Amino acid sequence: MIMTPSVWFRLFEWIPAVIVMVALLILWELLVHVMDIQSWLLPPPSVIAMEICNSFDILMKHTGVTVSETVIGFLISVLCAVGLASGIVWSRTVERATYPIIIASQTIPIITIAPLLIIWVGTDIHSKVIVIVLFTFFPIVINVVQGLRSVEQEMVDMFRTLGASPFQIFLKLMIPSALPGFFAGLKVASVFSVVGAVIGEWFGSSAGLGWFIKIAGGQFQTARIFAAIAVLSTVAILFFLLIVFLEKWSLRKYPPTAQRVIRLGES
Repeated sequence: MIMTPSVWFRLFEWIPAVIVMVALLILWELLVHVMDIQSWLLPPPSVIAMEICNSFDILMKHTGVTVSETVIGFLISVLCAVGLASGIVWSRTVERATYPIIIASQTIPIITIAPLLIIWVGTDIHSKVIVIVLFTFFPIVINVVQGLRSVEQEMVDMFRTLGASPFQIFLKLMIPSALPGFFAGLKVASVFSVVGAVIGEWFGSSAGLGWFIKIAGGQFQTARIFAAIAVLSTVAILFFLLIVFLEKWSLRKYPPTAQRVIRLGES
């Protein structure tokens, strides 16, 4: 594959982040050794890396469980959120009936509902999927609603003048205009979905990285806990980057202003 100048430039933009990350890891390693901190209390990065290698098979096994729960819950959340957001924009009655409930639901800490779901649904995948949906539903709904309503009235009037029906206006004008907001909600939800899966596994499960961390914590296997956290972070980052890739691919035909990044200073 030929590396074009634009690709090299994008890779170059990540160099500061890589330098900062490496510097933090080196500082962490040095402080642990200089301050003579016990490994069971705070293991250095080298010990965590060794634990990842030694426990790679079991980590991948539990990662597969967490990823499957995350993907299922995320997809269900997207379908429900997009459907409800469309109904809110389409019907004033639906908005008045559901929007206040959606807002009020976010005042309840979801982590307090997880134990109830274990009692009501059980410890199988269903409880974890529900927790993930609860975590990811709100940002998608809000962003899609705002995106659908971001259409200028002049554009709607022009479509009506051309004889477009309400459904055609919604399909041909409002949905394309909502895509940037839709993907903004997906990027937030992609990270929250991993958090929701871990919380669901923590309260009731026999597999998954959340359960793995819980068991390791009870046995004071701190390096194993950090190893699982590192894998979780990697999964969340990859999920986020996948959404970013889908966003760029979906908006590739949009004008440059749709994807323009505004900076207030030079760097």
